[in-house]
Amino acid sequence: MKGKLKRYLSGDGAVVCAVLEGTEMCREMERIHKTSAVCTAALGRLSMAASLIGYTLKEPGDTVTVRLDGGGPAGILLAVADDLGNVKSYAENKLVELPLNAKGKLDVAGAVGTDGTIFVIKDIGMKEPYSGQTALVSGEIAEDVTQYFAESEQIPSACGLGVLVDPDLTVNCAGGYLIQLLPFAPESDIVQLEANLKDVTSVTDLLRAGMTADDIAKKLLAGLNPELLDESEPAYACDCSRERTERMLRALDVQTLRDMADEMPEIEVCCHFCTNKYVFTPEEVRRMAEDKERLAAEKTAGNES
Repeated sequence: MKGKLKRYLSGDGAVVCAVLEGTEMCREMERIHKTSAVCTAALGRLSMAASLIGYTLKEPGDTVTVRLDGGGPAGILLAVADDLGNVKSYAENKLVELPLNAKGKLDVAGAVGTDGTIFVIKDIGMKEPYSGQTALVSGEIAEDVTQYFAESEQIPSACGLGVLVDPDLTVNCAGGYLIQLLPFAPESDIVQLEANLKDVTSVTDLLRAGMTADDIAKKLLAGLNPELLDESEPAYACDCSRERTERMLRALDVQTLRDMADEMPEIEVCCHFCTNKYVFTPEEVRRMAEDKERLAAEKTAGNES
């Protein structure tokens, strides 16, 4: 259930292109969330966008969160990826049903909405995460990612994303690319890229034609002598655990923990990203409250002394 993510560099070192074969990742996403067709397309695109952006991060452990709030019926869409492109995601409303758009395609923009914002938060080991945001330009996600990089990070980019959903709601194929120009890229590279992109209909068309990441990169960077820079095998993967869930509960205030323990026969926490459920007994939650009170008392006593 892993994808293939490869990054290429033009011969002059001025253009970087990452290509993702994300079919298996999106299939796993759909299997977990059981999304409607249009939500599979929307959340799949956002997941692959986050994976591609995550792969631009420099250090192991760096993460990026991409959040779309477009005011559409799907609500807020969120995807989190690491530096290898592994991703997890969820949609606030995952069962949206809409008619096909004017092109006869799944109406992703209609589900996401077009009156809102794309947020990109990078946790790269600094004191505070880097955060940028731009207004949505189409709700189709790829165009919004392109606009984000141009406006918020001043990086000329081109992004393509596609998810083809079969009538039985499973993912037929999915993929994406992210091309970025370095500051010293010559005008001739830009002209060549524009010509190449005019010859690309959609990512899913390329994948259905049997093209691999290597084939797609050669098409996108035709005339620029691309060379493989590095590669990864990302997956749709959630890193939740009972231990992490317990830490989240322990972050609540004492009274909230006591109220939960008194009012609920069991405390069940469900992960938004993978739907795993973690159950805690009232006794366990009371002990968490008691631990917080004890630590607070010890801290107060230490300050007074």
